[in-house]
Amino acid sequence: MMTAITPSLKRLIPVAAIVFALLRTAAVLAADPPGGVEFKIDAAKSEMRIMVDSKEALVYRYGPNVELPYFYPVRSPSGKPMTVEKTNPYPHHRSFWFADTVQPEGGRKVSFYESYYSSDRKNPKPPYKDHIRHVEFTPVSKSNDGKSCEIGMKLVWEMDGNKPVIDETRTLRATALGNGEYLLDMHFTVTPSRKAVKFISDRVHYAWPFIRINKDFSVEGGGTLLSSTGGKGQKETHEKPALWIDYSNKAGGETEGLAMFAFPQDGQPPLWLTRDYGTFGPRRVSAQSGKPFTLKPGESLEQRVGVLVHRGDAEGGKVAARHEDYVKGKL
Repeated sequence: MMTAITPSLKRLIPVAAIVFALLRTAAVLAADPPGGVEFKIDAAKSEMRIMVDSKEALVYRYGPNVELPYFYPVRSPSGKPMTVEKTNPYPHHRSFWFADTVQPEGGRKVSFYESYYSSDRKNPKPPYKDHIRHVEFTPVSKSNDGKSCEIGMKLVWEMDGNKPVIDETRTLRATALGNGEYLLDMHFTVTPSRKAVKFISDRVHYAWPFIRINKDFSVEGGGTLLSSTGGKGQKETHEKPALWIDYSNKAGGETEGLAMFAFPQDGQPPLWLTRDYGTFGPRRVSAQSGKPFTLKPGESLEQRVGVLVHRGDAEGGKVAARHEDYVKGKL
């Protein structure tokens, strides 16, 4: 026997449907909050995609066909590539990378910075005689709200094919800041593998780490290079102390930028390498910058930096305030 639907019941049906839909949406949101950070590792492709707010923010590339692991592309909040993977006249530049020139005890000078040329300088191609090899990832940890993820990496710097020179560990924490903006907190630690290692990078050309901004965001492309002290361009920022360096430009109708944060280690802001064409990065602490020094077996050297990818210029992206929060552990 069917129950008749009265006019009053007909009026309640749409209301009930709306309430049910709202409750179902709330349940979905509670179970799986939108946005946040996710690491997607594809071992077959030797890459890890870092997703921010469900969109690709940057890709970590490694494996036997690269001379050193690096990040490319590094994308702006709107999805534009901000860095250069390979360029002339410096084809060894790798978007966002970490390397140096060293000499193991009793051995020859090894430029891992220029390991791209170690197979054949005139016709570089894998396998590379000198290289930095990604060994493994460590387990991922995630914040309760999903807005931040952390992963570790183990690497080894090898010369002459398979002779270990330096063991390296990296920790990467990525945090979604909303509206496509994000922060990377990078911690690098290097330790001699077996013998003492002398670091012989010159005063002018090294950075720890390097980033190579592309023309859409560099000074040569009409962008702004700004330091925490107010210095602008290479002339006012290169080999000058600063807490952070920022490149920004209006590309594709929207102003966006990328800043690198220094994490003070000896109480003083580091000196920086900067170029109007886009390469930049901080130096080491003053006692180990611009002069040779040696790490003995069991000794380690660390560097920590933040990378902020933001909307607007340095002021609009709140770079100064966000650097302060980063250093205080609030970001």
